Amino acid sequence: MVEKLDQIFVLLSHWLVGFLPAGLQQAAGIVIGVVVIVCLYPALFALAVLMERKGLGRMQNRYGPNRVGPYGILQPIADGIKSLTKEDIVPLSADSAVHFLAPIVVVVASFMGFAVLPMGRNMVLVDMDAGLLFYFAMGASTELAVFMAGWSSRNKYSLLGAMRAVAQMISYEVPLLLSSVAVVMITGSLSLTKIVSAQNAYTGIFPHWYIFTPWGFAGFLMYAISTTAETNRSPFDLPEGESEIVAGYHTEYSGFKFALFFLGEYVAMFSISGLGTTLFLGGWSAPFSFLTWIPSWIWFFSKLMLSICVFIWLRGTLPRLRQDQLMNFAWKFVLPLSLINLLVAALWRFLGEGWQRWVFCSAILLIAYVFMGLQEARSDHFGPRSYRYAE
Repeated sequence: MVEKLDQIFVLLSHWLVGFLPAGLQQAAGIVIGVVVIVCLYPALFALAVLMERKGLGRMQNRYGPNRVGPYGILQPIADGIKSLTKEDIVPLSADSAVHFLAPIVVVVASFMGFAVLPMGRNMVLVDMDAGLLFYFAMGASTELAVFMAGWSSRNKYSLLGAMRAVAQMISYEVPLLLSSVAVVMITGSLSLTKIVSAQNAYTGIFPHWYIFTPWGFAGFLMYAISTTAETNRSPFDLPEGESEIVAGYHTEYSGFKFALFFLGEYVAMFSISGLGTTLFLGGWSAPFSFLTWIPSWIWFFSKLMLSICVFIWLRGTLPRLRQDQLMNFAWKFVLPLSLINLLVAALWRFLGEGWQRWVFCSAILLIAYVFMGLQEARSDHFGPRSYRYAE
């Protein structure tokens, strides 16, 4: 019974495609998986938006949405109807074709990553040997879509916002990739299913998740920082600096096109949270050995939603950085620490079992963190602000 509950969606998919000829069953299974993903994550998007607005309301001592439906739970539906019925205004001088394609590319690129994410035991749409490489290849197209939006609008604010967004995303994509390379080095595979399987083991009741190793903990922190910047979330939401560049690269978007950018941002949050869960938090594996009877897909989505709650918490508590602080933090702190973490991962792999590698690897990371932190604290970039006035 427990096994059937764990594999309920796999069994349901096999039952549905069983009505078709054998030659069409594989293609039909992929189509069913795509339909489920395309329906599931927009529903989670609506739930996450409601959670965020309610959560931020509590953090800021206000109610949040409370008019549409009981306790405001129907607010996402009202927002969706408003976005669908709102007038779509395109600037007269804009490149209409590129202006139209940009939000579509953002959403499609965000959804493509789910094709290789294992959302439960045997629950992956396409099990690729180079799944991690495919994921990052698809995610890289987001930068192109953002620049398409800013350039096609023929608006200087939009173009500046797009350039800031692309610079930020490229800067933090480097440590994002490097933090993932450490996992590949330890696992010896680019397959996301094999990465989860490597962590699906226990010593006593405790799991072998990578986050519980020195290099895994440091890599997870670098990954979390980089993903926050990649998804333009606070405190790295510089592309939407209202006091400087209006709304950034989507200043000239309205109606459903603007809603697509909004959807793409949240779907990217789900996708990149799912990847972080897969790489460092054991994917669909249980946190304790005596909880393995709970369906694997429940663990995956529980970890994913916990990551979304952390995103919301950060937005409600941290102030926005300056642009120079943002870039300096990427190139002078996050990137060097990610490179050092690769060395530590290699040492961890070849030092063998024993407490010596725990002490040695932890000491290297701690010394590097303290040294670079003190260096940045002494620099002018993070010192007290001085204000000068025009005479």
